Amino acid sequence: MAATAATREQPALLFQPSRVGPLWLPHRIVMAPLTRSRARSPGNVPTELNAAYYAQRASAALIISEATQVSMQGQGYAWTPGMHNREQIEGWRLVTDAVHSAGGRMFIQLWHVGRISHPALQPDHMLPVAPSPITPAGKAFIENERGEGELVPFVRPRALEIDELPFVVRQYARGARNAQIANADGIEIHGANGYLLEQFLETGTNHRSDVYGGPVAHRARMLLDVVEACIGIWGPERVGVRISPLSTFNDIHDDNPEETFGYVAEHLAEYKLAYLHVINPAATELQKGEPIPERVEKLLAMIRQKFHGMLMLAGGFTHDTAEQWLEAGKADLIAFGRAFLANPDLPERFRRRAALNEPDPKTFYGGGEHGYTDYPTLEQEHGEQPRSIVDTSWR
Repeated sequence: MAATAATREQPALLFQPSRVGPLWLPHRIVMAPLTRSRARSPGNVPTELNAAYYAQRASAALIISEATQVSMQGQGYAWTPGMHNREQIEGWRLVTDAVHSAGGRMFIQLWHVGRISHPALQPDHMLPVAPSPITPAGKAFIENERGEGELVPFVRPRALEIDELPFVVRQYARGARNAQIANADGIEIHGANGYLLEQFLETGTNHRSDVYGGPVAHRARMLLDVVEACIGIWGPERVGVRISPLSTFNDIHDDNPEETFGYVAEHLAEYKLAYLHVINPAATELQKGEPIPERVEKLLAMIRQKFHGMLMLAGGFTHDTAEQWLEAGKADLIAFGRAFLANPDLPERFRRRAALNEPDPKTFYGGGEHGYTDYPTLEQEHGEQPRSIVDTSWR
């Protein structure tokens, strides 16, 4: 007897539809934000090449753009795109139009790097800014006088004065408004990876004694101020936030991450956001097939309990581990970074359980088409007839 709709086998959770705010998603495989340093210079403007790259990946349930600086002051790497002037808005409109034409959905991720910068990247070669004047370990990626990428040591940043902070919040608000003009579907606020908002949040980088430093309610004020400003433009249902608890990336640390991120998750839940995007603290263990540390399990469970909204996790996942974490109720969406970088048709490859292309680290940052738009799809590999880039079988 022919199967009916009522008896049809339920698809795996990874391929079941979901929702982010007003957007229905055809599955739960999200493209994570990936800095690629391929904006046009001078001007840090997205181009047709960037539009082609993102359109190739429009079968993602949702594309979250590469981190996009909200001001010249917010830039920390060579050739990263901005969202603070008309030319950049027009460039991003090329990208969002291409993604929408291919059937995709796209949020623009807004960032300010704070101290993770260098005078060579700052207007008038000024010092980078931060909550406190603490030099980060590591090196900045700049464009040198020969037009080449170069790593140079970080410098000691300048501490922001308290009367400058509302202006920084307005930079985010301007970026959010510009993303609307660029026809994005929403925005993600980058509160992770040791950049400005996390610098305010964590004790290792915030030694302030005013109302933006000290207890967690003060240290979280900057992040929440930015969230409120962006919600005022987009509404909460089109705003997501990314955080990275227990991360040490960009020389970040916190004395009590359970208290800090518990407070953040609880207070972000009050805004009824589109989602909370958490970088998995156990990405390394997950990749190696090792047990997840108990501290990580407890912290993620606490965030899940306190943020009773759409929860996205990113970091270290494969098809199988993503399905397992979804089935266990640890997340609602799974974001993939490098897998999407090298596999523009990642959802289809997962659906067929096909082999994945391996990414080439030498082409991650800077350059042109090579290692960017020339990774093959399954159709190109097998000489198949083209099919719709967006799966509609779930409808």
